[in-house]
Amino acid sequence: MSKVTQLIESAQQGNQAAVHELLPLVYAELRNLAAIRLSTDGSVKSLQPTALVHEVYLRLLGTHQQESPLFSNQRHFFTAAAESMRRILVDRARAKQAQKRGGDAIRIELNLNKLTALDEDRPEELLALDEALVKLQEHDALAVELVKLRFFGGLTHQQAAESLGMTRRQADRVWALARTWLFRQLQD
Repeated sequence: MSKVTQLIESAQQGNQAAVHELLPLVYAELRNLAAIRLSTDGSVKSLQPTALVHEVYLRLLGTHQQESPLFSNQRHFFTAAAESMRRILVDRARAKQAQKRGGDAIRIELNLNKLTALDEDRPEELLALDEALVKLQEHDALAVELVKLRFFGGLTHQQAAESLGMTRRQADRVWALARTWLFRQLQD
């Protein structure tokens, strides 16, 4: 059991010291995820890891500092953090696209083998991926979680698999199906 999960469980049993110990640990992990997410070539240029982690931190924990954490375990935390990063980056891309392109739809090709680079000058890629993920959610929620953890959370394939409680082989199958499904959606 990870230290994060232990602290979450302890905090949910009313241990306020665990809450205070959890916050810096969670913040450090969020900072690492944000740094990984934003460190790739062509990444979002105007958003620094610290700014992203502050936004994620406020969304996840900011209003609940004196209450028990809302996460049941480490998997739940990473999933919520990845979803929060996704929403922040998608919101920024939407604002930039509306400002720059007037919201015109543009057909794009997104390399699903390299789900790592976010290019601030091409928000349509991120928006197209987000739209495809919303559709995929209706068919395969686990695949969406895996994509979010890898793409938005910055986790490696192995880390994402472990976070979801999957074997590497199971994650490989889910990832292959997700990539194929997303590729087809983005080509239409």
